[in-house]
Amino acid sequence: MIRVENLSKIYRPDTLPVVALNGVTVSIAAGEYAAIMGPSGSGKSTFMNILGCLDKPTSGSYWLDGEEISRVSAEDLALIRNAKIGFVFQNFNLLPRMTALRNVELPMLYAGISKIQRHEQAREALEKVGMQDRLDHRPAELSGGQNQRVAIARSLVNRPKILLADEPTGNLDSRTSEEIMFIFSQLHQEGTTIVLVTHEYDIARHSQRIIHFYDGAIAREEQPFSSAAKKPEGGHNQ
Repeated sequence: MIRVENLSKIYRPDTLPVVALNGVTVSIAAGEYAAIMGPSGSGKSTFMNILGCLDKPTSGSYWLDGEEISRVSAEDLALIRNAKIGFVFQNFNLLPRMTALRNVELPMLYAGISKIQRHEQAREALEKVGMQDRLDHRPAELSGGQNQRVAIARSLVNRPKILLADEPTGNLDSRTSEEIMFIFSQLHQEGTTIVLVTHEYDIARHSQRIIHFYDGAIAREEQPFSSAAKKPEGGHNQ
């Protein structure tokens, strides 16, 4: 699903260069669940931005679902991003004046999907993350965990092949974090390819494979002792 070869990213190459990525080569199979870890400045966020087609490498190659991204026009890149990739961010990035349902419908506006179908798919996505009883609530009326559930539903509504999550539990308490990770585990079991950036090993261990970045390169990889996430105790609508 994802393959990068000798990927490099250099900022300000004409002045004082900052090497964010330095010769990264890695593959992530369809249906795999991988976590990216590393200290601040290690290149993990730059790597995720390139995987999400939000940034381009200075050199090297990136294949997404069999297509070499460097050869794709900006217009086609936007279509690929909207159709194949779902994003989950630490800060949720929900529009405050819109209800949960309307926030989840947003990606489908760009896909030209009819209003009736948008409504139906958004409801289905919110039900998948346990938010079917909060359709008309705005972000300020929801807890952090509930807002992240809405954000996950939004990322899934176009039925992407890949889910990219950048510190999805960074603003959540430990119990709510486990509830969110249980949702990710369910999505993985349903066949979604997941790549997750985190600085917390307790979050990374839910994955099948942890890729450690250091100074813009892959330092090592490991398989967590146990990647099977158990359903958290108590209510799930925090």
